[in-house]
Amino acid sequence: MVRCLINPSVPFRIRQSSSNFYSLITDQLLDREKMSEYNITITAIDEGLPSFSTNKTLTLKISDVNDNAPVFQRQSYTSYVMENNSPGVSVLSVKAHDKDSGNNARISYFLEDILVNGVSASTLISVNAESGEILAVRSFDYEQTKEFNIRVKAQDGGNPPLSSNVSVKIMIQDQNDNAPQVLYPVQSGASVVAEIVPRSADVGYLVTKVVAVDVDSGQNAWLSYKLQKATDRALFEVGLQNGEIRTVRQVTDKDAVKQRLTVVVEDNGQPSRSATVNVNVAVADSFPEIGLDFPQDKNYNDNLTFCLVLALAVVSFLFIVSIIAILSVKCYRWRREKMFYKSGANLPVIPYYPPLCADVGGTGTLQHVYNYEVCRTTDSRKSDLKYQNSALMQSSLLRNSCHFLYCSLTAFLV
Repeated sequence: MVRCLINPSVPFRIRQSSSNFYSLITDQLLDREKMSEYNITITAIDEGLPSFSTNKTLTLKISDVNDNAPVFQRQSYTSYVMENNSPGVSVLSVKAHDKDSGNNARISYFLEDILVNGVSASTLISVNAESGEILAVRSFDYEQTKEFNIRVKAQDGGNPPLSSNVSVKIMIQDQNDNAPQVLYPVQSGASVVAEIVPRSADVGYLVTKVVAVDVDSGQNAWLSYKLQKATDRALFEVGLQNGEIRTVRQVTDKDAVKQRLTVVVEDNGQPSRSATVNVNVAVADSFPEIGLDFPQDKNYNDNLTFCLVLALAVVSFLFIVSIIAILSVKCYRWRREKMFYKSGANLPVIPYYPPLCADVGGTGTLQHVYNYEVCRTTDSRKSDLKYQNSALMQSSLLRNSCHFLYCSLTAFLV
C-alpha cells in the first residue's frame, strides 16, 4: 500500500484518483507576480515494516495573465523650462513599470489631448511613445504662459490593454528678455512737457517721479533709477528705488531756467536691460518765465534734418530735369524750323491765316512774323488791334514755367 505526500508549505495538495494514481491540484489562488515558479517534492512511501520511500521533484512555472496596470514611479511630475527655449528640447522623462511579463508588460506612452489655455496640449508638448521623454513642441514665453498641466498615459500591450495616467506640471522660468518701460513722464517728439520748480523751493523739494514697469518677474523686474546726465548735476538727485527726483540744494537766481535731466531705468537681470527718459524742468515762479523752447532730442532733430535735406535734393533734381527738358524741346524746335527754311527756300509757300489773323510778313520791313488780333465794333473809332511776337510768346512761356517751379519748391520747403 503506497501513500503520496508533499510539503505542506506549497499551495498544492495530493488527491488520490484511483488505486496507486494521484493528482496534484492547487489548494490556493496562484499569483505569478509573487511566485512565478515552484519546486514540488512528492514522496511515495509504502506501509511495510520497515517502510521504504522514494522522492520525485517537479518544477512548476506559473504563466502570466494581464492583471496589472502600469504604475508610474511618481504620483505627479513637475518640470521647469526656461522661456525662449528651442523647439524639440527635452522637458523631462516619465517612467512606468508593469508587474506582468511579456507583451503584458510592454508599455507605451501617450499624451492625453486636453485643452491648455484654450489650445490643444499637442501644440505645446509631445511624448516619445517608447521612452516616455517629454519634448517641447515650440518656444515658450513666460509673459504669455507661466505654467500649464498635461496628462500622460501609460498603456501595456495586453489583451485587453490596461493603462494609467499621471499629471505633469510644466513651469516656465523667466528670462530677462524685456527692457523696462517708462510710463511717466511720457516721451513725445512733437511736444515737450516741463516740470515747474519754484525758485523758492527748499532742499528735498519733490520735482516729479519717474514711473516704470518691467513685464519680467523676480529679480528681472527689480528696477533701479540713476541720473545719467543733467544740466546741473548739483541741483537734482534721483531716488535709487522709487525714481523720485528731488532738489539737492536751495534753488538760486543763478540757476538756469531750462534744466534737462536724463534718467536711466535699469533692471536687476543678468545681463541687465535699461531704458532712458528725459525730464525737462523749468526753474521759474510763473508761467511767462517759461516761454522758452526746450531742446529736442538729437535723434528727433537728426531725423528732421535728414528729411529736409532729402526733400530739397528731390525737388532740386526735378527742377533741373524740368529745365533741361524745356531747353531740349526749344532747341529741337529751333533746329527743325531752321532746317525747314533751308530746305524749302525754292518751294512756294501757301500761307495759312488763322481766324482773325492777317499775314503781314514776307514783303514788308518787318523781319518777324506777328499774329494780329483785330477787334472791331460798329463804331470804327473804338476798334482795337493787338499783336504779339511768337518769339516773345515762347520766352514768356519759359519764364512762367521757371517761376512755377520756383514757387512750388518754396512752398514745399515752407
